[in-house]
Amino acid sequence: MTDTPFRLTSLAHGGGCGCKLAPSVLQELLAGGPMAGPFERLLVGTETGDDAAVWDLDGDTCIIATTDFFMPVVDDPDHFGRIAATNAISDIYAMGGTPIMALAILGMPLGKVDTAIVRAILQGGAAVCAEAGIPVAGGHSIDSPEPIYGLAVIGTAKKADIRRNSGAREGDALILTKALGVGVYSAAFKKEALSSDGYDEMIASTTLLNRIGAVLAKDADVHAITDVTGFGLLGHGLEVARGSGVGIEVAFSALPFLSHARALIRQGFVTGASLRNWASYGEAVTLPAATEDWQRHLLTDPQTSGGLLVSCAPEAADRLVEDIRAAGYPAACRIGAVVAGAGTMKVRDLGNG
Repeated sequence: MTDTPFRLTSLAHGGGCGCKLAPSVLQELLAGGPMAGPFERLLVGTETGDDAAVWDLDGDTCIIATTDFFMPVVDDPDHFGRIAATNAISDIYAMGGTPIMALAILGMPLGKVDTAIVRAILQGGAAVCAEAGIPVAGGHSIDSPEPIYGLAVIGTAKKADIRRNSGAREGDALILTKALGVGVYSAAFKKEALSSDGYDEMIASTTLLNRIGAVLAKDADVHAITDVTGFGLLGHGLEVARGSGVGIEVAFSALPFLSHARALIRQGFVTGASLRNWASYGEAVTLPAATEDWQRHLLTDPQTSGGLLVSCAPEAADRLVEDIRAAGYPAACRIGAVVAGAGTMKVRDLGNG
């Protein structure tokens, strides 16, 4: 852990994927804008809010391109770099691809942040890229009022292996590969209320590469994949529902959470992004009448470098969960199903909370 003379998070008004614009604001900005076409080779653009753009290079191989950056979610510069890089690379894996290179995106308040701290951020990101087997081949930097770091990432995949967020089929099972609650943990961390074991748990989750996505995409029983990030489970589930023309139903009692998430949310550690998320899409979500505020906040909690939401043939779900866990994702589990009801999201079975 790298010490800094001040809290890196104190220089930012928000952190991690909680910095994302609310879904409703993003929709308003994109509404009425120029469509991507006519480009026949652009297989995935902005139409369904998918994780990355996909270009058909030659009828067999596709190029996948994405970018992601944000402000510090932690104070340790090395950890910040690692989290941001892991999060950015995730979009390639979520499309079923394999990353091949990255470009760094850096904005720093000159005169406030020492060059050694900036170097540690860049080194943390480069270390994760090395783990993913790719170089940081260049980038761009600016003087900005708040610290910003992320990557533009390029990947490839066979055309047959591309997995959109719009491929879910009625009757499919839903699998989530990582535990929820990163936003809750980051809110507690910012107020110095997160325990050391909680911090270690958060870092372990947010720096775990979603490389399993490239493996899952080669399985014909896997129909759709997306990663769960700033819009929370409900927001990204709704994107799948709307893009696929189906309904999404999840059981709250089946959801995996970071070990302290329930206790911390009950203590009031809620991000502003969680509130904005619900205001943006809550009218499209059906919750049980007995749902309490803390449960709703967990469902809308923004996930920085979250897991993958996978829609697959129901008969393959148990096998896939076992394979995902064996690949190093111990929280992976079956959380619900794809049902009839275009563009809807329903939560059932609150269990014991």
